[in-house]
Amino acid sequence: MDTDEDVQMIESEITPVPSEAKGKGKAVELNGGHDIENLPWVEKYRPVSMDDIVSHKDITSTIEKFIEKNQLPHLLFYGPPGTGKTSTILAVARRIYGNDYRKQILELNASDDRGIDVVREQIKNFAETRTLFLKGYKLIILDEADMMTTAAQAALRRVIEQYTKNVRFCIICNYVNKIIPAIQSRCTRFRFSPLPIPEVERRLNSVIEAEGVKLTEDGKKALLKLSKGDMRRALNVLQACHAAFDLIGEAQIYDCTGSPHPSDIETVVNSMLSDDFTTSYKMISALKVERGLALPDLINGAYEYIETIDFKPHVRVYVLDFLATTEHRLSTGASEKIQLTALLGAFKNAVELSAKSA
Repeated sequence: MDTDEDVQMIESEITPVPSEAKGKGKAVELNGGHDIENLPWVEKYRPVSMDDIVSHKDITSTIEKFIEKNQLPHLLFYGPPGTGKTSTILAVARRIYGNDYRKQILELNASDDRGIDVVREQIKNFAETRTLFLKGYKLIILDEADMMTTAAQAALRRVIEQYTKNVRFCIICNYVNKIIPAIQSRCTRFRFSPLPIPEVERRLNSVIEAEGVKLTEDGKKALLKLSKGDMRRALNVLQACHAAFDLIGEAQIYDCTGSPHPSDIETVVNSMLSDDFTTSYKMISALKVERGLALPDLINGAYEYIETIDFKPHVRVYVLDFLATTEHRLSTGASEKIQLTALLGAFKNAVELSAKSA
């Protein structure tokens, strides 16, 4: 049975984020929303209404029907970063409460660390006060909920049930498998997939025109490729390049993001396939130092390039599997030097397998 101690447990792991605070996914409003010129572009061009949301029309139309019937349930938004989860719920809040929506919502962040007393006051004072709006409920947005412990999530069940009469919760996370089933069952789930590249390009074109950005065609292709459907990443990279360069091309995009240029990836892979072990090892090590790259950066770039090489299917699978294994080992703290030698050995084996198949 849930107790008040359970409620206090969840209160100890979530922290209110003031609506004026800057940060990931938090809308920033200064001087009544009029002073926006100095804002990051990701905030300056954040969607205002539900019609402005890029893609996800099936999600916004479903939520619109909930609002029209005054039957909004607790919501669970999940998916990769930069796909519009926070923008959508803020647009929903504007749709429900109008321009004064900030007075009717409370944003909490599960990854921050603040005092228990502050959290308890914020939650209880906000949730126990009835709203005067016709909709009859206020909104609590719990971001990064997948950072919460299992025990804290278990206690969240009680919080949701206790305040359902006055409050609706919107739980936002990147990985839904880290949210316990008891919470998932209390919410209507919506998955936010990576944005389609044409939709990202359409929004970028409007920003480029509004800000007078000089971006070449190959620079735009590189930006769209590196964004991987993440609108936040695309806008942040574009703004950084605009501040650093008068004309933005492919090289400037890769330099700004710290990602290896495709020509460097081609050089590395071809060296591992054709040069002797020592020559290839020295060349790659020197390139890493010169370009300021890490081995995981080169591995990420190698995945796509491997697909262009005329390998037999079983050889390609072998190479891709070893790349994934090396990437995993590096993520757990393995030595880059040891993993690079192992990777070179795997590519030499791939060459031998290809020769035998031929």
